Amino acid sequence: MYSRIAGTGSYLPERIVTNEDLAKTIDTSDAWITSRTGIRQRRVAEPGQMTSDLALVAIERALESAGVDKQEIDLLIVATTTPDNIFPSTACILQDKLGLAGFPAFDVQAVCCGFIYALATADKFVKTGAARCAVVVGAEVLSNLIDWQDRSTCILFGDGAGAVVLRPSDETGILETRLHADGSYRHILKSEARVRQGAIEGSPWLYMEGNAVFKFAVRALADVAEETLAAAGIPKSAVDWLVPHQANLRIIESTARHLGLPMEQVIVTVDRHGNTSAASIPLALDEGVRSGRIRRGQTLMLEGIGGGFAWGAVLLGF
Repeated sequence: MYSRIAGTGSYLPERIVTNEDLAKTIDTSDAWITSRTGIRQRRVAEPGQMTSDLALVAIERALESAGVDKQEIDLLIVATTTPDNIFPSTACILQDKLGLAGFPAFDVQAVCCGFIYALATADKFVKTGAARCAVVVGAEVLSNLIDWQDRSTCILFGDGAGAVVLRPSDETGILETRLHADGSYRHILKSEARVRQGAIEGSPWLYMEGNAVFKFAVRALADVAEETLAAAGIPKSAVDWLVPHQANLRIIESTARHLGLPMEQVIVTVDRHGNTSAASIPLALDEGVRSGRIRRGQTLMLEGIGGGFAWGAVLLGF
């Protein structure tokens, strides 16, 4: 028995912020940003637009794609770094917005690798029979964590949500998952604010040491791809599509080279979405499916890395 993706969905806020827009307020240019990151624009949520608002639309579209009624859902996992509240979980808020109750609903926090962690978790529920209709969504409003005067971070990130519906199937589905973490790197990519006695302690802004993150990410993503393929007993040549975390075009290109894949077999959205953290992989997956590039019967490698560091991969038959 496999857990198989029955449908995908996504949502992006309407507001577009281009590199030219950023150049009006900080010392940068479209050429500078594009050459270093591959990003040309990103989506930004409106004031008051919450993570659960973005996630709800993505879930509804995934359910429609799967041909599944919301009453069939028996597991909801939300991957997010930007929950609506400290608690209750964004998953519980979404469960209420869907008009549902009773089944397990919880959040997973692994930053940009959150969707991979959440998908791997849901896979175990479905394969063991503990769930028969799992919804996994990655959603972020990262614009709330961005200092828009910090050129090193404000050019990179955006908002959005993507979701999948998992059902049990005897057809090929998720073949292998691999997850890793190393907390000794927690200081180079972080947002350390915390609430204590009604006051915020620590910086509320996202902080990143870009070069250190880049070096670790290139090596870790190459290694976890190899590890996942080896565990599944599948050669690199069998991978039809790489659907990576959309952090930086150079990292994506490096991973593709390591797998021996031309960029024509890589789903790239970073140029239009920026880095949407836990939302980036399901956003890219949904775009690949809806554009007709990703089709049934193909083999996909999904992988990502985020603060922690936390990283991992999912190999699946679509």
